[in-house]
Amino acid sequence: MTLSILGLGFGRTGTESLKKALEILGCGPCYHMFEVLPRQDRVDEWVSLVQGKSPDWDKTFEGYHATVDWPGAYFWRELSAHYSDAKFILTTRDPEHWYESMAKTILPLLKASSSDPNSLANQMFITRTFGGKIDDRDHVIDVFKRHNAAVKAAIPASQLLELEVGAGWEPLCDFLGLDVPDVPYPWGNSTDDFDGNIDRATAKREGVVA
Repeated sequence: MTLSILGLGFGRTGTESLKKALEILGCGPCYHMFEVLPRQDRVDEWVSLVQGKSPDWDKTFEGYHATVDWPGAYFWRELSAHYSDAKFILTTRDPEHWYESMAKTILPLLKASSSDPNSLANQMFITRTFGGKIDDRDHVIDVFKRHNAAVKAAIPASQLLELEVGAGWEPLCDFLGLDVPDVPYPWGNSTDDFDGNIDRATAKREGVVA
């Protein structure tokens, strides 16, 4: 199995919902940050990759048909080159609304992990993605906008779907050439659910939850 669908959008753009949607459509399993957090070996692997370890992408994503969200989206250039025949999905939303969601979820989580210089939060996000300026609202929004623009400039239009939060099944199924399933489009990892989902994922890594 190799990756044939790559989600290149930042977190808080409906990525967990897209993960569930792809799996409903039979395009899974789908890799997501929630695949990383419960396993310390995966956390360590991604820290090493950010720090310059030579990747073996097929091994990293072994057993998966798709990836969405970070950490894959951080390496979108490398992955889009390695899986050049794949279909790519850029999940996105209004930048102001995206920041509001980030400010209630991911940004506080990053700040809580900022004391450890070797944490995934510090290595991938605080230092490299946001240039150490996660408290600068305008800068964080600009990073989001520039990422989306770079993806749209680099990926051939025939291989890229720009998927707005709330768009539902139709654009996704049309892009993938699949029938719309007879179930509602999934909704997951809302702002209210975020902390509980993170706690459960990290508890599994610590051995608290089976």
